[in-house]
Amino acid sequence: MLRYLALGDSYTIGEQVDLQQNFPHQTVKILSTEYGLSVQPPEIIACTGWTTDELMGAIQEKNLQGTFDFVSLLIGVNNQYRNHSVENYEPEFKSLLETAIQFSGNHPEKVFVLSIPDWGRTPFAVDRDSQQITAAIDLYNAANRQITKDYGCHYLDITESTRSHGSLETFLAPDGLHYSEKEYAIWAAQLAPIIAS
Repeated sequence: MLRYLALGDSYTIGEQVDLQQNFPHQTVKILSTEYGLSVQPPEIIACTGWTTDELMGAIQEKNLQGTFDFVSLLIGVNNQYRNHSVENYEPEFKSLLETAIQFSGNHPEKVFVLSIPDWGRTPFAVDRDSQQITAAIDLYNAANRQITKDYGCHYLDITESTRSHGSLETFLAPDGLHYSEKEYAIWAAQLAPIIAS
């Protein structure tokens, strides 16, 4: 049985959707049904509202043992939401990516980084400067993409999908900010074949 560790924030736990419908669980289901891989239910360390430093603190507190066959990392939206600088984000993201690589048994090719969704396109941001949010998200994603490349890990851009679907009710959770299982299914459908390969 393969082990999967998913690190992140609200987008990883799937705020306001059933546990089985978040993207880590949907990824495991695809790996099982379409690729014949036996994968344990994902071990998830994520919480709505977490920034990079809060995720690192939770990982240290969890004191996980052993290694994982693959690890996903999606973090940074709350850094941006709280107006933290990209310069502050970069070293903390690097530290998290190094931790993820350690959990993979020091195999960077088994680590999968997902880009930060653009919440500025959702109804929640209707009274905010969506162009400013988009520009900030782009800066964050440029940073995490380059760091991911430097470390030899995989990078999956899901941001454009969230921009295309950010105003469509069926792709959103009831709060108009987070995403529904329909959006997470898109991420899982992109992530699973990369993991399987």
